[in-house]
Amino acid sequence: MTTDRTLVVADDLTGATDTGHSFAARGYETIVRIDPDFDAPEAAVFVVDTDSRYVDRDEAATRVQDVVASIEAAIVYKKVDSTLRGNLGAEIVAAYDAMDADAATVAPAFPSNDRLTASGYHLVGGKLVTNTEAGKDPDSPVETSHIPRLLRTQIDDSIAYADVECVASRSAAKKLYCSNEITGDERRIVVFDAVHDSHLDIIAEAAHEYDGDVLLVGSAGLAEAVRLPGKPTAERLTLADNPTATAFGIVGSVNPQTLTQLDALSRNRVISLDTTVAVHDPAAAAAAAADKCLKRFDSEPAVVLASARDHGDVEGTLDAANRASIPERKAREYVTSALGMAAAQVWEASEPGGLFLTGGSVAKAVLGRLDAGGIALRGEGISVGVPAGEIRGGPANGTPIVTKAGAFGDDSTIVDAINYLRRTPERSK
Repeated sequence: MTTDRTLVVADDLTGATDTGHSFAARGYETIVRIDPDFDAPEAAVFVVDTDSRYVDRDEAATRVQDVVASIEAAIVYKKVDSTLRGNLGAEIVAAYDAMDADAATVAPAFPSNDRLTASGYHLVGGKLVTNTEAGKDPDSPVETSHIPRLLRTQIDDSIAYADVECVASRSAAKKLYCSNEITGDERRIVVFDAVHDSHLDIIAEAAHEYDGDVLLVGSAGLAEAVRLPGKPTAERLTLADNPTATAFGIVGSVNPQTLTQLDALSRNRVISLDTTVAVHDPAAAAAAAADKCLKRFDSEPAVVLASARDHGDVEGTLDAANRASIPERKAREYVTSALGMAAAQVWEASEPGGLFLTGGSVAKAVLGRLDAGGIALRGEGISVGVPAGEIRGGPANGTPIVTKAGAFGDDSTIVDAINYLRRTPERSK
């Protein structure tokens, strides 16, 4: 293990991959860990998914603390959701204490992906984050868009804040680490405004020049600005001119943006999971869906299995769960499980040439069923926050993969991802 290693700790898998991509795109060897026993000592950047976004705060803190305390690293980057979901405060404190930090820089903004922080308020697509899908998240709704206020409800220490004027003046951003807002033995946690990518550059530079160990906290946006030790060594993949490989997609996100992206696919390429069965018998739904996918591969080079095509499908799933007296959260878990089982059955029978996954919990379930140890990121992306890589370990070892968070991408992103996978070379088994 090298002390030049950078450790990234994310709370879900698609967040782990999109943030890891921020380093891989600059040529740094970047590996995302899926299996807790998997390691990659050759990686300059080692990304760990604690799968802690939707667990209780104490469990989330324990998972983060265990990872940070057990992996030696020169830089620790705590990846948080760019829409503020999850256990932000608990995980920041856990990482801060585990690395014995002197300060924490908190900047979840991702301007190039339309996530901004202004006057302390976090906006997504020009809306306060509380007025987006994140504000209605059934498991972790965001209750305030004001980041310092949000953290103050979760952390006992004072929270310092740097407005956009302070950040843009450069010297002021650096001086803020000596802010009078933080006194005594409190942790030095500073929230920064950022409405432009250049602001993230300034924030990262301030952290780099700070006289002490700084915990970096942000989404994939700040990660792009972090200065790393060592030199880039990774090589890029050469794609084929024409798409010849097969590709398999699993779409478990029901975010409106993902549903719009599904509409851009040919209907012949989309198979719908029978979620009315999945909510009470995941194995039966998985077997039926896998059979349909395998038959469709006889006539189509790319097939996508989806849990929903529109909002009506989502409502139908919830109605079926309600009729069966199954709690909504448990129903979602059953659907996710069915998608994972179906993917494994398709893989065992046909071994597609590439894999596309969207939705963090679904990506985790599918890769778990495939016994994947990790993902080696290639530094290539389909669009902002939609990275490409290669599976490490298990029966899908060497398979090209593209992952996407539900809300990321434009209308053609799923089509573009499938086309990319079909142009990748034959996998190395």
